[in-house]
Parts: sequence; C-alpha cells; structure tokens
Amino acid sequence: MISLSLPLILLFSIFTSALSAPDPLHIPITRRSGGVRDMDFYSAAAAHLRRRYDYHHGNQSHRREVGVSNMAIVNQKQDFRYYGAVSIGTPPQMFNVVLDTGSSDLWVVSTTCQACDSTIPRFNPLSSTTLKMPGTNTTIRYAIGRVTGQIATDTVTMGGYTINSQTFMSVDRVSEDLKLVNPVSGVMGLAFGGSNIIGATPFWQALALGRQLPASEMSFWLTRFINDPRKTDNPGGAFTLGGTNPNLFQGGIDFVDIPTSSKRPNTYWSLNMASVTVQGNPVSISSGKSALAVIDTGTTLIGGPTKDVSAIWKAVPGSQPVANMPGFWAFPCTTNVSISLSFGSRLWPINPIDMNLGPLFASPSLCLGAIFDLKESDTGGSSGNPGWVIGDTFLKNVYSVFRMTPPSIGFAQLSAAADSLGSNTLHYTTALQLTSSRLPPPNSLYFPR
Repeated sequence: MISLSLPLILLFSIFTSALSAPDPLHIPITRRSGGVRDMDFYSAAAAHLRRRYDYHHGNQSHRREVGVSNMAIVNQKQDFRYYGAVSIGTPPQMFNVVLDTGSSDLWVVSTTCQACDSTIPRFNPLSSTTLKMPGTNTTIRYAIGRVTGQIATDTVTMGGYTINSQTFMSVDRVSEDLKLVNPVSGVMGLAFGGSNIIGATPFWQALALGRQLPASEMSFWLTRFINDPRKTDNPGGAFTLGGTNPNLFQGGIDFVDIPTSSKRPNTYWSLNMASVTVQGNPVSISSGKSALAVIDTGTTLIGGPTKDVSAIWKAVPGSQPVANMPGFWAFPCTTNVSISLSFGSRLWPINPIDMNLGPLFASPSLCLGAIFDLKESDTGGSSGNPGWVIGDTFLKNVYSVFRMTPPSIGFAQLSAAADSLGSNTLHYTTALQLTSSRLPPPNSLYFPR
C-alpha cells in the first residue's frame, strides 16, 4: 500500500480540482537537489548569466482543441532549474526538458551522441516513423560550450497538446564543458521566435498561432527548496499551457505590457523595472534602457545594473562586496533582507529566505546575497542588452503568467495552498567556500551567444 504525505495529498487535490474544469492543461514540475552549493557555484551562475545576455561580447549575436494543460514540473538542484516532460516521435519517446522562458530552441540529445552520458534518456531517430531529417547540421553556441546536431521535424507533444511537424535539434555532440544532469535530456525554449537559433517557431507559439490553446498564455508556479540537500527530486510546482490555474493564486493578475519595437520581433519576455524597495524604503534605480528586465525561468538568481545593485545593498546595514566574487555582496546573517520589486502597479515582496544564499566560509557571520551586478559597469542596457535579468529568486514568490496577445507578463499573489506547498522554510547554514571542484554551472545550458 502506498502512503501519501500531506503535501502530496494537497498537491494532488490542487491538480485534480483544476483538471475537472474544461479549461487549461496543468503540467506538474519536478525539482532535483544536487547537494549544498558553494561560492564557485554562484560565481559560475553570475558569469554565465552575464554571457547569456552578451555582456562580455559587445553587441548581441542572436539570429533571429484541448483544454488548459496543467503539468507537474520538477525542481532540480535546490531551485537551480525546473523541468517537465515532453514526447517526440511516433511512437512517442519521453524526455525531461528544462522549461526556459529565456530561450526559444527545443533540443534533446540523440542516440547518435557517442560522448553523451549513457544514463541520460536519448532520442532514437531510427525509432520514429514520422521523423524528417533533411541532413542540415547546425550548432548552438553557449557561454561555456556548444551543442551540435541535425535540424529535424517530428511530432512533439506536451501535456496533451501536439504539433505534428515541430522543428527541433537532435543533438549528437555536446562539448565537454557543457553537461546535462540525468534525468534532463534537453531544453524547451519558451521565449518568442525572435531569439530562435535553429529557425523554428517555438512549440508554445506554434500552439497559440494554431489556435489550439484556450488562451494564448502560459503560467508558472515554482516551489522553494533553497539549500536543502536532503532530497534529489521534489515537486517543483506547475506549468500551465493555455491559461491559468485558479487554485494557485488569489486576487487579480497584474498584467504589464512588454516593451515592443517595430524594428525587430519580440525576443525575450521582458518588462521595465518600475521601482525597488529595501527594508521597506524606496531605492533610486535607473530608468530608460537600463530598466529593461528579462523575466527568465531558466535563471537562478537576479542580476541588475551596477549602480542599482550597489544602491540596493548599501541600503542593507552591514553589507559589503564579496572578495573574489565580482559583483556579489554579502550581508550580516542575522539580518532578514526584505526586497520588493515592481514592474507595474504594485510591489512584489521576495521572501528573505530566497535572498540568503548561505554564510561565507571565510566570514560565517556574513551571508551571500541573491542579487548581483550583472554587467560590472555603468553602461546599463545601452548595447541592446537588458539591464536586469529576473530569475527564480523572484519567480518563486509569485504566480507568473506569460501572455502572447497582447504581449504582456502578469504576476499574482500565491494562494494559501500554493504558498504552503511551495515554501520550504528550512534554510541550511553550511558555509559557502571556494573549492577546486568544478560544479555544473547554473544556466550554462540556456544562454546562446
């Protein structure tokens, strides 16, 4: 007989009540832990996030009816990334892919990848009767490596929705410094087609343009397991295609339109940072191009402009820059850092747990902060890059909705049920230290150069 814990029973109740309505499809997410993180881990997170948005490379180089689907997703490596299930081919082959609103390409590793980890589920081209592979090879280059493979089209299904001729990359080479962690087999990009590398319409956008979705939107609820090394995979929340799950939020959804340009198609899900408060007090932040903020589920932390990040941490008594970690700040561990962000009409508070990445090994009375200097200069977003990148440190605290028509992003307050299920209040105090080991860097998979 299987015994269910109370949180799992409540989670099941949320999804079954949502599925009883003939509306969106709600997809559960899973979370996977990878042990306690150290300073190298967060330094790598910052470095790859900067490179993802080309801060070290000058100008950007990107080319460029079912009811609502509620899908469970997985929280991997203590809020490091969130993934869900997708099937490709006929008969369908199942894979876990990272759900990333910061990129728009779909790719999975193939059985032709000889150097890939054999424990990772891989796509077998010979097993699909509907696969079309014209023999076009291409490469997606990332900050620390690249993936190479063949552009293909096949039947792709997620949460009951299907695109019969979805273009994706069947990857046969992954550079040594770019590694997937079992059971993840690839990435599902959820940004607009303007940032696509392989020249495909993203899966979610193809569904919306084909009028398969009840509403041209998708939404996320992300759970919290920061610095909790006790478990490997945990319920990560829910990804909803075609609408929202009313069981997961309360009150209205605060939608704000995405800044648009007639000179190029939409690429990222982005908003303008309107205001920031620290410990209840407003902090002066940059305006104009430097205020542009990408809302990115594939990013762990929050990165911002030099002057703004400095102003935020100077408003926290006792905070100071961290030696050997450019752009990072630390603060007294006895301080609960309360920071709120606004992108429109209201402020959204961030749980102090999410702002505290743990104590420093060399100075255990100081804890590492989750907001870092994205660019390490004062030029903001003048080259076309965003001034801010808002990752899961913020997104765990809201119900987020990404809407295609009109292009906008909405946030809502989590429901009592979602907040209790998604909030792990334990915060482990293992000291962060620089090590010689090379940890898998956060976000390194999802940031094309």
